[in-house]
Parts: sequence; structure tokens; C-alpha cells
Amino acid sequence: MKSTHLVTVLGREIPVKSSAPEEKVRAVETFVNVRIEEIRSRLTTADPQLVTIIALLNIAESYLEQQAALENRPLLDTRMHSLLDRLDKALGNSGLFRET
Repeated sequence: MKSTHLVTVLGREIPVKSSAPEEKVRAVETFVNVRIEEIRSRLTTADPQLVTIIALLNIAESYLEQQAALENRPLLDTRMHSLLDRLDKALGNSGLFRET
């Protein structure tokens, strides 16, 4: 069930509907405001729209990096299992054992 929450960004209250719990909405609000403030502190003469756009671009870049990391995970899992199999064989051949 979606609830309406008032979120404040750049001093402006914005009603948003979300099925997320209140704590999650506040976490997102804080995250966005921190990113905007980081940009605003470096670009002291920039207008709010430019600050918001740059913050959005930074957030999008981080998101896309996370997506790429998730896409590469199956390959990393396969390589890790291969290495573990090789270790198991090496330890098995020398009389050693691996605890699980």
C-alpha cells in the first residue's frame, strides 16, 4: 500500500507516494540532500538547478557502476568456484583437508 510522504529537497517540500516504510523514505531524502550539499559546497555560485543536475549525474554514475558490478558477479562466482575446486584438489592430493 502506498503512502504519501512529504520530502524536503533544496528547501522545497515535495509530496511523494511510496510503498516503502517511512524510514526508507527518510533515508532516500537524506541521501539526496547530502549529495546536493556536497555539490553546493564546491560550486558556491551555481544556481540550484545546476547543483541538482550535477548531483543527479553523480548518483546515476554510482548506480550504473553498481549495475555493472552485479552483471559481472556470475563471472566472478564461476571463477571463484573454479579456484576453490583447484584448491580442494591440491589439498586432497597432499593429504591436507579444507574445513567448511
